[in-house]
Amino acid sequence: MNQTTAGVTPRPPELRLASGLMRSLREDLVDDAFAYRPLAPLRADGSLIRRLPRGMGPKVVHLPHAVVAATAFLVAVLSTAEASFSPGAQVLVMGVIAGAPVLMTLVRPVGAFWSMLAATTVLSLFVDRSLIWPWSPSTFLGHLAVVTFVALRLRPRAAGWMWIVTVLYGVVLPVLLGEGLGTATMAFFSGVSLLVVTVWNTRRRAQEEVSAQQEVTAVERDRRTLLEERTTIARELHDVVAHHMSVVAIQAEAAPYRVKNPPPELEAAFVTIRENAVAALTELRRVLGVVRSSEYEAPDAPQPTLASLDGLLANVREAGLSVDKTVTGAVRELPQGVELSAYRIIQEALSNTLRHAPGASAGVEVSYVLGGLGIRIVNGPALDDVRPSPGAGHGITGMRERVAMLEGEMTAEETEAGGYEVAVFLPVRGRWKAEEGSA
Repeated sequence: MNQTTAGVTPRPPELRLASGLMRSLREDLVDDAFAYRPLAPLRADGSLIRRLPRGMGPKVVHLPHAVVAATAFLVAVLSTAEASFSPGAQVLVMGVIAGAPVLMTLVRPVGAFWSMLAATTVLSLFVDRSLIWPWSPSTFLGHLAVVTFVALRLRPRAAGWMWIVTVLYGVVLPVLLGEGLGTATMAFFSGVSLLVVTVWNTRRRAQEEVSAQQEVTAVERDRRTLLEERTTIARELHDVVAHHMSVVAIQAEAAPYRVKNPPPELEAAFVTIRENAVAALTELRRVLGVVRSSEYEAPDAPQPTLASLDGLLANVREAGLSVDKTVTGAVRELPQGVELSAYRIIQEALSNTLRHAPGASAGVEVSYVLGGLGIRIVNGPALDDVRPSPGAGHGITGMRERVAMLEGEMTAEETEAGGYEVAVFLPVRGRWKAEEGSA
């Protein structure tokens, strides 16, 4: 049951509809009708500018302004030619009255529409009324140009209101002045023009919305990929650090039993070491454990290292990739995080080669150098008769995340031969660097 406030009579639906229509008319063509809205130049990255030869773009960004100015000049010249009296100052005034509303669309588009109606009314008193009255050839062209230019800058609803106002103006004014009706031609041509502009505006705005949505989707995809890669790194870091902390705790607990009659101070030190290791392990699991999803299961096998590189190369060879491995420097054991990251980087680079350069050969260089580990993966161009697989290129993002985590350096770029090269340096600090120096 509908409830109404006592003493208040609900408005009929027809009245509400009429009120809504008048409100939309007021919003589109009345409120702030003479507000300053300058016409912006063409975008430097627009479709029209991109089709022009290089160097012409900056010269045509004001092409819309030139078109409006040329149309205003043409309307003014036609108006002076229609004058029924001898040339003079009055003829020039008529030209200014006819052309000014067209030029006004550059800065005050809605006001230009109303100004054109006023100019048409004034100029209709000085022309031959046997023509398409109240429009003369000049005001006909001027009004058609004004509604077109204004519709290009407003929403479709405003274009519909301009057409309705134009038709009402062409009907009411001749009736009030007792002249013949001559608005059918204007109604037809202005309707066709506004329809074309409205369709073009709707299509352009739909394309802009699609482009904006695609940009948002690409940004979200990059962000999601980045978060997934960071989550994977955090999981692997959790496994690596948790393993070592567990070893420290176990060794600290077992150490006193390996020494005969250890002093109390030594036992207390080992107890402290074990307690700190367990506390650190608990805190580590509490902080990093949150990145594990409910369905995530820790791998049963140890995390891969550079010792597993031959198996990785054998797998990609079975997939059809011809790859060679070169190792320079003294091979030695590195921190597990460095070994794991190096393995993952090589794995991702070779996967990218399989996807984006099918049929190409690749080379993997591992260099044990002073202060760290150097990695270089380079592949040749794809074969002409083989179609590469599409991809978003997020593998490079994951590589950079791993390198940044270890404070390393990375470059990824195309080669002069048309292939691709990934070069990485992972620094190694602590006792591994000291052992290298002593060697």
